[in-house]
Amino acid sequence: MSSEADGDFARLADPYRGDLLAHRSRRVGSVHDAEDLVQESLLRAWRGYANFDGRSSIRTWLYRIATNACLTALQSKHRRILPSGLRAATDEPGDHPLARLDALPWVQPLPTVGLAATDPATVVALRDSTRLALIAALQALPARQRAVLLLVEVVGLGLPETAEFLGLSYAATRSLLQRARATLKRVAPSPDRPSVIDRNEQEILRRYVAAFEAADTVALAELLREDVEYEMPPIATWYRGRSAVIDHHERRVWSRPRRALATSANGFPAVATYATGPGERLVPHGLQVLEIEDGAIRRVIVFLGNDFGPGFDLPATLA
Repeated sequence: MSSEADGDFARLADPYRGDLLAHRSRRVGSVHDAEDLVQESLLRAWRGYANFDGRSSIRTWLYRIATNACLTALQSKHRRILPSGLRAATDEPGDHPLARLDALPWVQPLPTVGLAATDPATVVALRDSTRLALIAALQALPARQRAVLLLVEVVGLGLPETAEFLGLSYAATRSLLQRARATLKRVAPSPDRPSVIDRNEQEILRRYVAAFEAADTVALAELLREDVEYEMPPIATWYRGRSAVIDHHERRVWSRPRRALATSANGFPAVATYATGPGERLVPHGLQVLEIEDGAIRRVIVFLGNDFGPGFDLPATLA
């Protein structure tokens, strides 16, 4: 390919890189795996750019290549999960065992730092399609059901286009979509209302960071819904209810100095936490994604680990 053609391809494809990453993350549940698939898809597209005839949009053409790469990858990968997909919630205070299951393929957060400056409608659409519970539920779908559902409800293709896209009959495509929707309605029902942007989210995030760093039980309790859910992959135990979550913080979370930095994941407010490490430095401890509804936190997913992952642009240590 000539240098001029290289430049044309980069100019046309680069605006869709973030879109493709979010789409792949929904499909595979891992930003690391998604990054690899996006790179592979763009490499395939670059190699085939000379044959792109413009009969479809560049976006549709890129999605077709990326979807084919993803379908191939999904045949050999285990589905990614959240603790709530393994066992019932713990809703009573107590010294519950918190064994780590690091070998399991957990869902991973998607960095969306700087998203707040974009169009609110874009943020809402991203939240609704990358809710972590929804991503985990999508992993339960067979690969082709997942592909049809996402192409129709996220990419926005019609059923005829989706059928042509995947090389299936219209009837087969419609059947796959119906089965996928039925499964999701059963295992991952939508929230009571859409994930609209709460005007007070930044203030709630600020107060959450302050309460976390000060180990302030009262301040944290004021921010949580009574029926709040709290998950901590790779720990299988998870909590439901304010009293159980507060008890967990008093017993375990605030046992050593912590600091927190505000960020964003999956379009939601998030908090990167640091804890005491070697010497006098604080090292990464986890990333907390906060889902806020009606001015209170209804769900917290704490991704424990010392690697925030690509895209969050967070410091490796803190003083």
